[in-house]
Amino acid sequence: MADNDPVLYYFHDPMCSWCWGFRPVWLQVKAAVADQVDIRYVLGGLAPDTDKPMPASVQAHLQQTWHRIQNDIPGTQFNFDFWAQCSPRRSTYPSCRTIIATRMQAPDREPDMLYAIQRAYYLQARNPSDIDVLTQLACEQGLDTDRFSTDIRSAQCQQLFDDELSLCHHFNVESFPTLLLSNGENDAVITLDYKQPVQMIESISRNLARFHQS
Repeated sequence: MADNDPVLYYFHDPMCSWCWGFRPVWLQVKAAVADQVDIRYVLGGLAPDTDKPMPASVQAHLQQTWHRIQNDIPGTQFNFDFWAQCSPRRSTYPSCRTIIATRMQAPDREPDMLYAIQRAYYLQARNPSDIDVLTQLACEQGLDTDRFSTDIRSAQCQQLFDDELSLCHHFNVESFPTLLLSNGENDAVITLDYKQPVQMIESISRNLARFHQS
């Protein structure tokens, strides 16, 4: 697509529980509009690097969020064994860099890696804040783990991640997931529906028509 063609940005974080709940509907939206827009995933980076244990109050809040999502979004599942079996840290940047390192090595595997991180975290009680878990996921996805280990620590990977964080800042995106349609001159935030894709698809179509007329 040309530079002024419309782009649908999907701002997300691999360890965002609302993104996990949104995934089934998002895939339907994505499939419905893929021939109308250029779809770009942008990493939001919910929580920076840290080796400190997650405070008990934050753990309790996140568990409440998991329960809420599981109750509110039909079919969404969480494995609460994570909180007993792992040592949680409030750090999502490693998983974000994993997405970029995957893209650097095998761009076509990026969606699979994103799903692998989500499954590991939400269903398998594995901690994607830990580099050894992420390296194991890279192995399971058929990546060259030696290259992955080099890439995830590289300045290039960090710069690409910084570029995506800057794009979030540019569009004033502060929550995830966020869908934003843009043609470079006009922007439109698409109101999310976590249960049905229809309204989002219609909203994208309406805004595309509006962009065309402006």
